[in-house]
Amino acid sequence: MSSAPHWSAHLPTGTDPSTVDLGIGGTLPQRWLANWHADPGRPVLRDTVGRWWSGGALEEATASIAGRFAAAGLGPGDRVLLSASSSVELVVAHVACLRAGLTVIPANTAYGPDELAHLVLDGAPRLAVVDDAQRAAWVRAADPSVRVVGTDVDLPGGPPGDLDVAPPGAPALIGYTSGTTGRPKGAVLTHANLAASVEALRLAWRWTPEDRLVLALPLFHMHGLGVGLHGTLAAGASAVLIERFEVDAVLDAAAAERASLFFGVPTMYHRLATSSRAGELARLRLCVSGSAPLPADLWQALASSTGQRVLERYGMTETVMLVSNPYDGQRRPGTVGIPLPGVDLRLDPTSGEVLVRGPNVFAGYLDRPEATATSFDPEGFFRTGDVGRLDAAGYLELVARLKELVISGGFNVYPREVEDVLREHPAVVDVAVTGTPDPEWGEVVTAWCETDGAVTPAEIASFAAERLANYKRPRIVHLVDALPRNALGKVTKGELRA
Repeated sequence: MSSAPHWSAHLPTGTDPSTVDLGIGGTLPQRWLANWHADPGRPVLRDTVGRWWSGGALEEATASIAGRFAAAGLGPGDRVLLSASSSVELVVAHVACLRAGLTVIPANTAYGPDELAHLVLDGAPRLAVVDDAQRAAWVRAADPSVRVVGTDVDLPGGPPGDLDVAPPGAPALIGYTSGTTGRPKGAVLTHANLAASVEALRLAWRWTPEDRLVLALPLFHMHGLGVGLHGTLAAGASAVLIERFEVDAVLDAAAAERASLFFGVPTMYHRLATSSRAGELARLRLCVSGSAPLPADLWQALASSTGQRVLERYGMTETVMLVSNPYDGQRRPGTVGIPLPGVDLRLDPTSGEVLVRGPNVFAGYLDRPEATATSFDPEGFFRTGDVGRLDAAGYLELVARLKELVISGGFNVYPREVEDVLREHPAVVDVAVTGTPDPEWGEVVTAWCETDGAVTPAEIASFAAERLANYKRPRIVHLVDALPRNALGKVTKGELRA
């Protein structure tokens, strides 16, 4: 049974691990409020039109919106669906929900009517905050009893009632999984879960009130919401909201606002690396990548051209953040690092599945006791569904989703290993490897290659044959104009069909 190094390796030199308090006895709203009271005029968020909001202004605005929720009949435990582009108004609605003890259901703004209807019917929100008329109509069509408002929450006002008193064990957020293996399930995260993960990141990444984050990630996803926004507010730091990622918008904001942090996904880093302005990333203290594997060659290219050793980390909807490359230690390209403070991690000795346990890990799925029961082992470790391996120093490398593992002729083939080799071909922009059922081999390795230039499937297969063992070589190669991706740039392999 393999296990990774102890999380204390993330702590500043001289810190006693026994003194670490992950804040699970409190809540994030209580932490945020303490920061705002300490310095009410301190700038906290810059909105998408360039206006700064102070902590005092955020406290006042969130209390006002909480009063509107209360006047509409919402009380602790009720659910509110949020589906909107990044804006301070969306942040205010989200924070108001948590301060009032309501449970937030974030919804991807790219969802179609069926996907959104599933969240409405499964999550049963009493109110929805939506910034698009068509999505608002879809919510009403799914359940006419759900009250729908815009991001201004144009409802009658009233006293907010008791704020910031939700207990740590109360539900704070229901994050729906990507649904790659069926209909998305709602992972119920408590205030304590969210607080524990944010405090671990604050320690590991040396997040301080002096930091300023350029936040171009969507606020319906754990990366942008549970890490970028929650972490900024908890650290007493500040953030610049960017409605949608554009290279110039990010770099202009970083320069104008003297930013120190940028969090992104590999697609963003690819675009930054190929920009003539890539060198401007050098001014940042820390660049973090997540939500999908960062190719090692892209990591090296950024390190060479900008001096940035991008810090890759790993998390899930059900757990917030789990693992990170160290801030002070060696950052190893191709790996996601070692467990964050409070996280226990081991690999299943048979399958190599990553198993985790800690105060950040959720307790179960909404109204799915059977799925919850099968997601944990007898010792309380959550089964992530990711297959990993540990290198000689104990850094975790993610090699496949358990259900994406290709078994060909009785041999396990890890898609990422094959993908990393094929990305070395000069004409391959990106690649996804899957298995195709085969009567002789069980499955044959299949490569879906997004290419830039004249190349044939036979040439790619020959390239792989020179670099991979026979059983790992793609026997089928498809050339595609573009790989299917979700809103954060992660390839959705379930959409790849021969």
